[in-house]
Amino acid sequence: MQRKAYVPGIAALLAALLAGCTGGSGSNGTAADPKPGEISVNTPAAQPGKYRTLPEACAAVSHDSLDSLLPGIKQITDQDRRDTAYEGQATLTYDTDRRVGCGWKVESTDATDHLSVDFERVVSYDNAVSDDSRAQDIYATEETAANLPEASASATPSDTASSTATPSATPSTSASTSASSTSSASASTSAGPSETPADLQPRKLSGLGDDAFLDDKLNSGSSTAQQRTVTVVFRTSNVIVRIEYAEQPTASTGTPDSKEMQDKARNLAQKLVDRFNG
Repeated sequence: MQRKAYVPGIAALLAALLAGCTGGSGSNGTAADPKPGEISVNTPAAQPGKYRTLPEACAAVSHDSLDSLLPGIKQITDQDRRDTAYEGQATLTYDTDRRVGCGWKVESTDATDHLSVDFERVVSYDNAVSDDSRAQDIYATEETAANLPEASASATPSDTASSTATPSATPSTSASTSASSTSSASASTSAGPSETPADLQPRKLSGLGDDAFLDDKLNSGSSTAQQRTVTVVFRTSNVIVRIEYAEQPTASTGTPDSKEMQDKARNLAQKLVDRFNG
């Protein structure tokens, strides 16, 4: 009888010991005693980008915008050919969630116009770097590569103020200064077509996405006519958009108008920004 009473006591003792050995594990199965050098607090991952998908590039530009940028489309009398011109040519890509693009080329009686748009959705594979930060780095590299000229020092507000605060100038000096200014203005008005005014130089743009810049190049094409290429690049969150608009006149002496082309390219860029933010 004593032997039978002793066995349950041993069993209870063993159960208590086993419970003590397993008590170090939490209810979620994680070890309470990490290995030496192991970090028990997880570092939060960087925030993902705002955009998870990209628009269909060839459909991202409206017919109205194409009519403005590519006037030769409206000159196409055959409806099937005109529809094909509106459709554009999709850029070859292997991952449409990461990068898409489209291009158009249309001839008119006055010039041949090219337009291309490119959308890149940036994804950071570093948990410590957000998608936005990675996109900002890529954009900054492209802006640096564009080698934008520095803003003219003569355009600063301080210089403008100092130039107006000169009451000691004599009438003759003022007259000569006025004549000089008039002469300079006339010279700039009669400047050659290859010279770009200061306000149309390649530059950073404000109010267009998170970051933006514009480049403007005038190059000789395959003939004697000069081809102008206007590029607008902007970033909105983790997406970088590149617009390239080029025109080469039919006449050998023709030169595309810088302001007109820049205005058209910027208008398209603003519409694409609104599309992302809409």
